[in-house]
Amino acid sequence: MRALMATDGSKDASLGLMAASRLLRKGDLQVGVLCVAPEFQLPSIRGGASSGKASRLREKYEQRLGRETDAIVESAVSMLGGDEVTAEGLTEIGSPPEVIVRIGEKYELTVIGAKGHAAQSRLGLGPVASRVLELSRRPVLIGRELTADKGLRILVGVDGSEASHRALDAMTAFIQLGGSEITLIHIMETPWIHLGLEDEWVSYPEDNTGDSDPALHLESEMRREAEALIGEARKELARYDVSVETIIGEGNPGTEIVGQAESEDYDLIVIGATGVSDIKHNVLGRVSTKIAWAAPCSVLVVKAPM
Repeated sequence: MRALMATDGSKDASLGLMAASRLLRKGDLQVGVLCVAPEFQLPSIRGGASSGKASRLREKYEQRLGRETDAIVESAVSMLGGDEVTAEGLTEIGSPPEVIVRIGEKYELTVIGAKGHAAQSRLGLGPVASRVLELSRRPVLIGRELTADKGLRILVGVDGSEASHRALDAMTAFIQLGGSEITLIHIMETPWIHLGLEDEWVSYPEDNTGDSDPALHLESEMRREAEALIGEARKELARYDVSVETIIGEGNPGTEIVGQAESEDYDLIVIGATGVSDIKHNVLGRVSTKIAWAAPCSVLVVKAPM
């Protein structure tokens, strides 16, 4: 497997790399460790700068930046060192998310820390990670600090979409599953959830007409479908050395999955991104966006082809 791991030398980037080194399957793992430096911006000089002076400033900038990025990459490569990992350092100057996505096309998986030097908040995603998630066509692993010292606890979102199937395939291909505890979760997104109505709405005495009640019939059908989807996913994991539990719930999928991860201390969430959503997140999808942003642990996001 070939994985591109991006770093800017920040604590969050280092935590992302360390999480990936624990999560990913070893053996044939080939890693490209990439550090992207921002493009040269000519400082404001009264009266302007001659082309010769500008050229000298650019040359000094690139020389200094080259030394710094080489040191960052060397440190990251040594962090991943081991007989089971082949790592090479890569440095480039440009727009970090655009370079990461472009070079990431040559790899099967892109790894990036949740935030970096440019992050303004301790929460969520930094601007680079957010943009990489939006633009990348490859699976992306958002690495956050990992505390597990033995078997992993993994939460897998299952919704029957092509992206969900691909996410399960990516997990079995990329993640070190031996001895893991896997929870398959499906959240039924019933129509009344979006109307802001309580669950009890379907069982008000005046609306409850027995088995013929449309709302009850819909919920029953959705539950049968959920059980079938969970059952299929469970069969796919039968040949791996893992324990499997299942959860079927109701509500907003993003909120419920993040809540489950927070309450049960998972190491990784695996989620498919449908690629359709609101205008702001029209590439990644609203559920996967919310999970990648709010999750307390690492998140593997896998898109369906567009």
